[in-house]
Amino acid sequence: MAEKKFEKGKMVPVPSRSIIPERDLDKSPVLECSHLGIDFGGLKAVADFNLTIGRTEIAGLIGPNGAGKTTVFNLLTKVYQPTRGTILLDGVDTAGKSTTQINRMGIARTFQNIRLFSNLSVEDNVKVGLHNQEKYSTLSGILRFPTYWKHERAAHQRAMELLSIFDMQDLAHHQAGSLPYGAQRRLEIVRALATNPSLLLLDEPAAGMNPSETAELMENIVKIRDTFHIAIMLIEHDMSLVMGICEGICVLNFGQVIAKGTAEEIQSNPTVIEAYLGKQQ
Repeated sequence: MAEKKFEKGKMVPVPSRSIIPERDLDKSPVLECSHLGIDFGGLKAVADFNLTIGRTEIAGLIGPNGAGKTTVFNLLTKVYQPTRGTILLDGVDTAGKSTTQINRMGIARTFQNIRLFSNLSVEDNVKVGLHNQEKYSTLSGILRFPTYWKHERAAHQRAMELLSIFDMQDLAHHQAGSLPYGAQRRLEIVRALATNPSLLLLDEPAAGMNPSETAELMENIVKIRDTFHIAIMLIEHDMSLVMGICEGICVLNFGQVIAKGTAEEIQSNPTVIEAYLGKQQ
């Protein structure tokens, strides 16, 4: 099967010495990290992490195993509170916020290990993601007032719309844990989208997928960006996926940024090559 080429935006510099897609120049960045870092005891797990992501950018965060990539995601979502540095989401400082507050502010994520509610239906898993948009009181829910049923109808319709992105609407009543691995991965992305994010973080979304599933995932990531007009940042070891759809790429090694640039720049960067392959003798 011929490899599909995805159209990428031209990357241009911005005052923060980062690059964002040219189409996002007239919009404020969705994410700005400045001198971000965290220590675990005497270990600097992440140090002086700086990154700007454009409003509709597909960005990649790559690096060897143990480089600190998932730690960065945990900092952005406040699983960990940073030791130092600043995170601005839509221009708002996220200092002191909880993971729930960060989700409501606009960051959603998936995980390396699938975290679905296996015993719930596919549709109910998506509805869990709609929790931050509930507009009825606890009493209305308990007593099943008309506002509750109105919300339930709207939630069902929205869940089906989101599932249709991955052609999963016919699986709505299936138990989530019974789905094949690739379908569970897709469902986790749908559930994250249900929270209505402005930035979607995908932690190794292609893990365990075959080449055909990965190619379909690439198309769907671009489709999600274009449909919802949001930014997406992904951690991924599949370089064909990263280089195929990511516009700006940030490379970590031992918790520090060693390179930032376009796919073409990263592929030819000697520091990146050394980090992955070791120093040539």
